[in-house]
Amino acid sequence: MDVAVQRVNETRLRVRYAETDQMGVVYHANYIIWMEVGRVELCRSLGLRYRDLERDEQVHLAVVEVDCRFARPALYDDEVIVKAWVAEANPRLVKFGYEIRNAETDVVLATGHTKHAFLGGDMKPRKLPVAHRGIFGIKES
Repeated sequence: MDVAVQRVNETRLRVRYAETDQMGVVYHANYIIWMEVGRVELCRSLGLRYRDLERDEQVHLAVVEVDCRFARPALYDDEVIVKAWVAEANPRLVKFGYEIRNAETDVVLATGHTKHAFLGGDMKPRKLPVAHRGIFGIKES
């Protein structure tokens, strides 16, 4: 896989009450949702909107792998920063890296990655169109 240009996008989120459990701690699955928010905003910052890729090119990014390592809990009403970047990419797969920090203390709360396969409208594997490969730092064809 090509290592993409390391552009890191930061998205700020406020922990909502609905995202916490009875103890006021963020429920673990919400970190995956925050990763998605970070990933979508990263792509937008690179000039690629998921909606356009799906609608115009019939290309979908299917999650094939998720990893999240929890270091410290996020709590109700904390502000968090989700950092997202393209870690690796080739014409068939892209791997995004993530780091979630407490905005006030700068303490790392979680790290992780997601790996995505490019699929066509028929949900079968396909290559990302050449016109979009540079966005992910893909050099090979």
